[in-house]
Amino acid sequence: QVQLVESGGGLVQPGGSLRLSCAASGSIFSINAMGWYRQAPGKERELVAFITSGGSTNYADSVKGRFTISRDNAKNTVYLQMNSLKPEDTAVYYCNGDIYYSDYEYDDYWGQGTQVTVSS
Repeated sequence: QVQLVESGGGLVQPGGSLRLSCAASGSIFSINAMGWYRQAPGKERELVAFITSGGSTNYADSVKGRFTISRDNAKNTVYLQMNSLKPEDTAVYYCNGDIYYSDYEYDDYWGQGTQVTVSS
């Protein structure tokens, strides 16, 4: 069993910052790419950012220059530093990971989501 648990969401004013964390636990052999997605009310879930096991990153155009994804492989944790937040960043943020539970078997795992609300 593998679990992803997010933390760090909350209410912040426009222009503010939040840092999301996602810790993976359980029967983990290794972790490949990890990412953050978000889903706003009435909209489809969209990719925000992802980071490979080697540290390469990719971002949605809407967050480039404002958000930074990073990971601590020793802690099986991925972070999302969000700066200069805008009301349109309001959404439930989900952590995702491609996690090997043996040396050749892997699955796609999701966290339960954490609410981020940007409002004055």
